[in-house]
Amino acid sequence: MKQYDVTALGELLIDFTYTGDSAQGNPLLEANPGGAPCNVLALLNKCGRSTNFIGKVGKDQFGKMLHDTLLDLGIGADGLCFDDTVKTTLAFVKTFENGDRDFAFYRNPGADMMLTAEEVDAQQIKNSRILHFGTLSMTQDGVCKATEKAVKTAKDNGVLISFDPNLRIPLWDDLKRAKDKMEYGLSQCDVCKISEEEVEFLTGETDLETGAARLRQKFPVTLLLVTAGANGSYAFYHDKKIFQPSFLLGGTIETTGAGDTFCGSILHGLLDRNIQTLTETELEQMLVFANAAAYLVTTKKGALRSMPELKDIAKLIHG
Repeated sequence: MKQYDVTALGELLIDFTYTGDSAQGNPLLEANPGGAPCNVLALLNKCGRSTNFIGKVGKDQFGKMLHDTLLDLGIGADGLCFDDTVKTTLAFVKTFENGDRDFAFYRNPGADMMLTAEEVDAQQIKNSRILHFGTLSMTQDGVCKATEKAVKTAKDNGVLISFDPNLRIPLWDDLKRAKDKMEYGLSQCDVCKISEEEVEFLTGETDLETGAARLRQKFPVTLLLVTAGANGSYAFYHDKKIFQPSFLLGGTIETTGAGDTFCGSILHGLLDRNIQTLTETELEQMLVFANAAAYLVTTKKGALRSMPELKDIAKLIHG
C-alpha cells in the first residue's frame, strides 16, 4: 500500500477574485487559496483520497494561510517549503460576462518559482500511486529541474503520471519555451487533461478531434482527455473516442478551478480502475462524474475551498 493516492507538484497561490463594489465604488477582492495542482488534490480529498503536495510559498501571511488551508482540507503538507525572501505568488482573476477570464500575476518572482530539486523529497513520490503536475512549475530553470526530478522519480518507480498543460500565456517570456515544456509533459505522462485551446496552441488545428489525433500520433499518452468548456469533454483511448456533454443548468458564477476539478475527478476514477484495460462504459462514467463535479464548482466562488461533495455530485448525476 502506498502512503498517498496522489501527490501533486506545482504552484500554490492566492487567487484574488472580484466580489462586488464598496460603498465608495471601489472593487472588493476576496483572497481565495488556489493553484491548479492543489485544486486537483482538494477534489480528490472530497472523494476520500489521500493526497500530498510538493511546492513552495513565501514566509508571509499568505504563505501561512495557504499552509493552514492544506491542513484544514487534509492535504499532506510535508512537501511544502517556505522561502525566506520571495513572497507568495498572487493572481488576480477577472471574469467577464461570457465566462472568459483574464489573469494578472504578481510573480516576478513568486515563491512557487523558487522550489529546487534538492527540496523535492523523492520518497514522497515513491510512496504515491499517481504524480500530477503542470507547466507552471517549468517556467524557470530551477523549478523546472525540480519538476523533472519528480517526473523521473515517478517513471523509475512505476508511479502513474498525470499532466495538465494549464497554459497561462502571461507567465511565459517565450511561447516557444511554453510549447516545449507542454510537449515535455505530454512525452512523460500516462494521462493528460488538456483544453481545446491548448490543443490548438500545440497543433495549430482548430478542429478539436484533428488536433487530438495529431497529439496522440506524436506522444505516447494512454488516456487523453480534452475539455471543451460548455460544449462538453472527450476521452481518447486506444481506438475509442468518448464524448459527454456538459451539465448546463445555469447558476454559474465563475469557472476558476473547473478544469482542475475535472482533472481530479478523472484521477479519482483511475484509482479504482486499470488504465490499461478501460472499457467504454468506464470512460463514459468517468466523464459524466468529471463533468458534474466541474459544473458544481462553477456555482461557487473560488476553487480550493469550494470543491463539491460526493453526495452532491451523485445527486446531480442521478437526480
